[in-house]
Amino acid sequence: MLAPRMSAPRAERERQAIVAARTRGRGAVLRTYARLSGPGWLQSAITLGGGSLAGSLYLGVLGCYELLWLQPLAMAAGVVMLSAISYVTLSSGARPFDLMRRHLSPVVAWAWALATLVASMVWSLPQFALGAAAIQQNLMPSAAVAGPGSTAAIVAALLAGGLGAVWLWDGRGRGRVIFEVLLKAMVGLVVLSFIAVAVLVAWRGGLPWGDLFAGLVPRPALLFEPTTAIGQAIDAVPVAAQEFWRAAVIADQRDVMVSAAATAVGINMTFLLPYSMLARGWTREHRGLAIFDLALGLFVPFALATSCVVIAATAQFHADPDPRLLAGDPAPAAMQADFDRRLAERTAADAAPIDAAERRLAAMLVRRDAADLAAALSPLGAGGGGRVVFGIGVLGMAWSTIILLMLISGMAFAEMLGRGDAPAARRIGSVLAAVGVLGPFVWHGKTQFWLAVPTSVFGFTLLPIAYTAFVLLLNHRGLLGADRPRGATALLWNAALWLALAVTTLGAAWVVWAKAGWWGVSAFGLLVAAAWATRPRGGAAALAASPAAARRSGDTS
Repeated sequence: MLAPRMSAPRAERERQAIVAARTRGRGAVLRTYARLSGPGWLQSAITLGGGSLAGSLYLGVLGCYELLWLQPLAMAAGVVMLSAISYVTLSSGARPFDLMRRHLSPVVAWAWALATLVASMVWSLPQFALGAAAIQQNLMPSAAVAGPGSTAAIVAALLAGGLGAVWLWDGRGRGRVIFEVLLKAMVGLVVLSFIAVAVLVAWRGGLPWGDLFAGLVPRPALLFEPTTAIGQAIDAVPVAAQEFWRAAVIADQRDVMVSAAATAVGINMTFLLPYSMLARGWTREHRGLAIFDLALGLFVPFALATSCVVIAATAQFHADPDPRLLAGDPAPAAMQADFDRRLAERTAADAAPIDAAERRLAAMLVRRDAADLAAALSPLGAGGGGRVVFGIGVLGMAWSTIILLMLISGMAFAEMLGRGDAPAARRIGSVLAAVGVLGPFVWHGKTQFWLAVPTSVFGFTLLPIAYTAFVLLLNHRGLLGADRPRGATALLWNAALWLALAVTTLGAAWVVWAKAGWWGVSAFGLLVAAAWATRPRGGAAALAASPAAARRSGDTS
């Protein structure tokens, strides 16, 4: 187990509470589960970061309510897969990295750990950039005027706070409990803020409830066609230019859809969940709690927060060109640059003059930055109130994600060294995610919110590695033994899991092909071939002892 000396007494108290609640009925069990929930909230804290916020806001800008279904559906599929991960981990009581290495393939185990580490490092880039942008553009505009010196100070503060929180999680005493309570409070604050935004938008301006509920019905065809209002704007431009604008809109829309789906569950979340449960000393008695915890602590906050952001962003921005760009008035540098780029690409594709309808369409599509997207929260207060609330929300989301990315990096680094129980190894590994401090400087002056989109697309391509591994582990006869699902239960599990895996794999394959062509496909093929070549031989009897037998002999690997 992970750090058993700290987690065993607490885990035993939790186990006894669950056993006692079962004698009092389902209501008592659910109340006990709600009180004991924890790892699910950590998942929520990492997924409700800059990537989810950017995805939700750009879904509103491009997709209106027609894409409201996307993020809850992606999270539902992710919760199913994470439930399987929790079931495998708690049934076996073993470390997932070693399970994969011994029962599937060393290549799979190392690919999972390395992909988790790389994704955490890459995803840290937009988090530091967004945290700095929130302070400089929303909370303390004077800090932006101060230049790179103030940016460095902000980044240093975010880094120090992240390292301090990781040290707290790995410390003795009640440090881990305090860590979880703080993250729960941050998630609650974010969710309540965005619920308030949606309620005030509905109260002040009204909402088209019919369109909103219709937007909850999945429409995969939007991967290949614009949404209604944007499609009408394309139809208004000259016929010769329509194909260019349609292709540009669909390309942006696809990236945003993939990004929004990818930020629902990332590959690093598949690493955080099992190891955070092992760190709390959870066992097979906690399997029901683990699934409830994911529903309460992950799905509900994520679905509420992202849906409310989509609603607010749609009301503020969808199919609404920025008037400054059309009037030639001063606009933010990033927005103006994006507007000019779109018009330049249109001119390069067709030298025909650009008319007013095309300029209007380009002004609808520009990538908004934090200062512009703050207007989505303007109903919270007059003057700068909305901007301040927006900044607090973005800063909280970015900082909580930075903390957990550092924690996950430390976990992955320690596992690869074979030192998963060593706090020193985890703390050293957590520094790897500090590469994100480069984000505000490398992307200085550009649309920092949009940085979360390509990084999320990259992370999405790695997700099938983890999904495939845990689906195979759940069905592994030599691993779970009597705990392996059978009969109707197995059919239900596998129907949901293979559907989620198929959708994720097809989406990742499409992204790899679109972004890397044959090079990406070849790399993926080599990975699959290496995993197959290094799989265990000789069937279940030739495998190492089962986790249960290993625990009896004192080996928890």
